[in-house]
Formats: sequence, structure tokens, C-alpha cells
Amino acid sequence: MKKLNKLSIVGYGAGDAANNLAFTTATMFLLVYYTDVAGISAAAAGTLLLVVRLFDAFADVFAGRIVDRTFSKRFGKFRPFIMFGSIPLLLLSVATFSVPQLGESGTLLYAYVTYAALGLAYSLVNIPYGSLAGAMTQDPGERAKLGSARMVGALLVGSSLGIFVAPLIKPGADLQATFTTITLIFVVIGAALYFFTALTAKERVHRDVPKVTFKQSVDTLKTNKPLLMLCLSSFFFLSGYLALTSVQLYYLRDVLGRLDLYPVLSIIQLALTFVLAAFMPRLVRSIGKKSVYIYSSFITVAGGVIIFFAPAGQIWIGFSGLVISLVGVLAVNIVVWALEADTVEYGEWKTGVRTEGITYALFSFTRKSGQAVGGALAAYALALGGYKSGAAQTAEALFGIQVAAGAIPAVLTILAVLVMSKYKLTDAKHAEILSEIRARRTNPAAAGGPADANGGTVAPKPLASNSN
Repeated sequence: MKKLNKLSIVGYGAGDAANNLAFTTATMFLLVYYTDVAGISAAAAGTLLLVVRLFDAFADVFAGRIVDRTFSKRFGKFRPFIMFGSIPLLLLSVATFSVPQLGESGTLLYAYVTYAALGLAYSLVNIPYGSLAGAMTQDPGERAKLGSARMVGALLVGSSLGIFVAPLIKPGADLQATFTTITLIFVVIGAALYFFTALTAKERVHRDVPKVTFKQSVDTLKTNKPLLMLCLSSFFFLSGYLALTSVQLYYLRDVLGRLDLYPVLSIIQLALTFVLAAFMPRLVRSIGKKSVYIYSSFITVAGGVIIFFAPAGQIWIGFSGLVISLVGVLAVNIVVWALEADTVEYGEWKTGVRTEGITYALFSFTRKSGQAVGGALAAYALALGGYKSGAAQTAEALFGIQVAAGAIPAVLTILAVLVMSKYKLTDAKHAEILSEIRARRTNPAAAGGPADANGGTVAPKPLASNSN
């Protein structure tokens, strides 16, 4: 199996750097922007995040169907969306962080509309981008490299935001001018990164059906049990992770009283990303993706427990909890994309049709749902604790922040592990599936054809030991 060249791996990673100029900026700062700049209450902001991110989840399914129905002989199946959807996405990020004062109802309505539009634009770029990895290679080690490159790209942006932007979120600063300037700069940088991805990350995996019908998409999802298990586990994991991400700034600023540690955490995050990215392909080959996912999740749980129980005065205990949690989160986020790509082959093995778009869309749907729930839980924890913008926080408010940053992520990650323990699409099983798919292409009459004359699928003969 031909290896990916370094330029294509770097190019793929650049795409997620561009994605996160919009996505991570929103997950890190949108809640604090809404409460401290736009003047929206914590409870109203929590409901907004829940509603719009659930809308985003359905937007992912819509985008997945569009992707499956699209194919360009010149640019392939996925790159046109990256090329032509990037500029609208980046401009909508500017609009989302430019909420005018239109009265309580008008301000809230503007926030709903712009954030929902940003989510739809993000889906139309991110679903093709995420699907692209499965079309670039089928080798587990190479997919781990793409997952690592993706994580490096995302964390370069996330760390830069933590190092250079988070310290600016302090009382008395002109935060509106700060966010306007930053998001406008991101339009230029993001466009360059997206086009670099489109020019270097090429599709190489054979597909028998370039344009997938709705029936073929549904058939693939109905029979893909590993995908459903991965989706449910990711829902729990992302719910916990987004709860922590949404209040990480509050935790450092208000509980630990050390906002200056945000850049330090970001630098540590960046260093860990490079270490894990270099180490992860070897670890995947050694113990398998499922084991990496589960063991890394337990590390995240340990970090959450420390964050929750660390007294407010114990700065370095609380900070170490953040670092430990971060190690587990980074490792899971590297390997999860390779796991999703494996489920594409499982669906092709069951139905004879590759459906990267709808497969990735369903996976992203559950992740977006988790993000919606996690962000809302964090905001509600702030509201229940009595958080007041610009005021000295009460003990109850500090406890609410600790619940959101530590307890919620720990509990939800344990649920993610319980689901993942039942996941049966191991790396060995995936290798068997790939062998049978290749055999069908060599001799389709013997193994079952991919599609009938009417565009429906002809069920292929599965392996004797059927995987769940």
C-alpha cells in the first residue's frame, strides 16, 4: 500500500488549522464574549449554545448528503467544498464576534442568526474535510499520521489563541475591538491554509459509486454498528471535553486566580501535541486504536477528578489537573479520526458502497450534539452557581465552575469508556475487511457486486465472523 508523501500530510493538517480559526475561537471564547462583551446572561447564552449547536449537528447530516451526491472529475469529491466554502465561513466568524447592541431581544436574535449561519458554513467545509482522510489512504499507520497532522494543525491554532488572545480577556480591556481585529486577520490566514490543503491533499482510494443515492446512504448507516458505537462514545466524550473547554478560562481566572497561566497551558498543550503526534502511529501499531482511546480516556478522568477536588488556593494542584486531562484529550482526539475512517470501510464491506460523506456526517452529528450539551451544561453550571460578569465570584459560583471543569468531564468520559469497551471493529478485523473489499474488486462476480443496474446496493457476502 503506497505511503502518503509528507507534503500531503502537512497539507491535510493545514486544513484543520484553518477549521479551528473559526471553531476553536468559538469554543474557547464565544461564551465569555456573549456574557462579558455582548451582555447576554449566562443562562440565555447556555440555551443559545445548546440550540444552535444542535442545529449544527443536523447541518452536518445535510452537508453529508450534499457531499455524497457531489463529484467533480477535476477536483474530486471533497476539495471543491474546501476551496469555495472557506471564505464565507471565515467571514461569518467575523460577524459572530461582532454583536451590536440592539436591545435585549435584538442582540440575542443577532447572536442566534450569526452563530447558526457560522455552524452551517462550517459543516459545508468540515464534513468534506473530515471525509477526505478516508479517501487519501486505507493504511492504519498512514491514517494515524493524518490524525496526528490534523491534531497538530488544530492545536497550533488553539495554543496560539491561548498564548496571545486569552491574556487579553481581562477587566477594562476593549474586547470588541480585540475580537474584530483577530477574526479579520483569520480571514486572510485561513483562506491561505484552506487552499494549501486543496492543492496538496489528494484523493487516492478507489470508489465504485462516485455519487451516492439517499437509499445507499441509509443502507450504509443502518448496518454500520461500529460507527454507531463510536458515535455514542464520542458524544459522551465531547460533551465532557466541551464543558471543560467552555469554562477553562473561568477556572484559571476565577478559581485559581491565575489567568497568566493560560499561555503556559497553551505552550504545554502545543509541546504535548508534537510529542503525541510523533509517538501515536507507533502506539497504534503496538496496541491498537481502541486501546489507545480507552487508556487515554482514563487519563482524562483522572485530570477531571483533580480539577474538581483541588481547593481554590492550591494553584499547582488544579493546574496539574488541567495538564493531565489535556494529555488524555489530545490522545483521544488524535486516534478518533482514524477510528472513524475505519468505519467507512466497514460500511463499504457491508453494502458495497463507499459513503464517506454521510458516515463522517453522522459521526460529526453526534460530536456536535455532544459539544452542544457540554457547552450548555457548562453555562448552566455557571448560572446555577450565580456567576456574575465583572464581579467578585461567590464560593457557590466557584464551585459551579469546578463542576463544569472537573466533575462533568470525568463522569461523561467514564460513560464514553463504557460504550467503547463494547466496540468490536479492531485493527485486525479492519485488515480482514480491507482484504475482502480488494478481493471483490478483483473478482466482483464471486464476491458480490457493489451496485445493481437501478443504483441500489447488492449485499455482498460478509466475513464469517461478523463484527459489531
